[in-house]
Amino acid sequence: MKAYRTLILAALILTFGVVSLGAYVRLSDAGLGCPDWPGCYGKITPKHAAEHIEAELAVSPDGPVSHAKAWKEMVHRYFAGTLGLMILAIAALGWKLRREAAGSPWLPTILLGLLVFQALLGMWTVTLLLKPYVVTAHLLGGMATLSLLLWLWLRERKHSSQAYYARVEHLRRPATLALLLVGAQIALGGWVSTNYAALACTDFPLCQGQWIPADMDFEHAFTLHRELGETATGELLTMASLTAIHWVHRVMALIVFLYVGWLAIRLLRTPGYVCFGMAVGGLLGVQVTLGISNVLFSLPLGLAVAHNAGAAFLLASVVWLNHRVRRP
Repeated sequence: MKAYRTLILAALILTFGVVSLGAYVRLSDAGLGCPDWPGCYGKITPKHAAEHIEAELAVSPDGPVSHAKAWKEMVHRYFAGTLGLMILAIAALGWKLRREAAGSPWLPTILLGLLVFQALLGMWTVTLLLKPYVVTAHLLGGMATLSLLLWLWLRERKHSSQAYYARVEHLRRPATLALLLVGAQIALGGWVSTNYAALACTDFPLCQGQWIPADMDFEHAFTLHRELGETATGELLTMASLTAIHWVHRVMALIVFLYVGWLAIRLLRTPGYVCFGMAVGGLLGVQVTLGISNVLFSLPLGLAVAHNAGAAFLLASVVWLNHRVRRP
């Protein structure tokens, strides 16, 4: 069982890396660095595909393909592939050790199914040329994988019976709502990123000098099935649509900040949950600061990647809280 728990923890740590690396690939415009899948021009590494990359550069020097972008994309695939093998092993061990495990082997099995779907989304991200709803779904799949692995690790790890926790039935619904709000905000953040709407508003707290911008197009902004940078009818997506996407993300960020901040204060006042309150509140503050900084400093790559990683850590803290309040 110790090896099983260690494997789950290693996969969990790797998932944080894969999620952050995926954000780096997306934000550095390397998502089409290798325009096929799973290899790079049918080769195992960009080095073996150098001739094809040079040919593409000769035709389109400023296009989406370059040696650096190809390596970024393939390194992400290597790490994701390694994670896939680890989750496959976790699912197999979950059934083998089902009599000794703390819960049903169906959780690691569901995790394996999610991984297969996530691999398909990764393929479609490339073959469908970065369609926003596919790229956003791929991001959410990564966050869901992270959440399920964390829940599985928390379920299987050894717990101390000496710790005192207050009765917390009253925290279960607030914790669930916090999880839903953070998940919804991550989805909106992914939609902002995949539509390149992060700089539609370059000021803060106002947006284009207004609290509520007069020119916003919500209809085209939140039409899911469309090409990147286009409306469903094939016209170019306007700044009014990008502004609507960005503004809704800001409004949701305010809702999350107020609600999760209130929950963190409540946790600080609950015996045995002070550490949870500090973790959730601290990560919330860091995430809000990173979001504002990305606007004020015009989306530097490092801050943008940190904002994605911060979302993963905030989500993990809320998942951990939900697990804790439901434990007997």
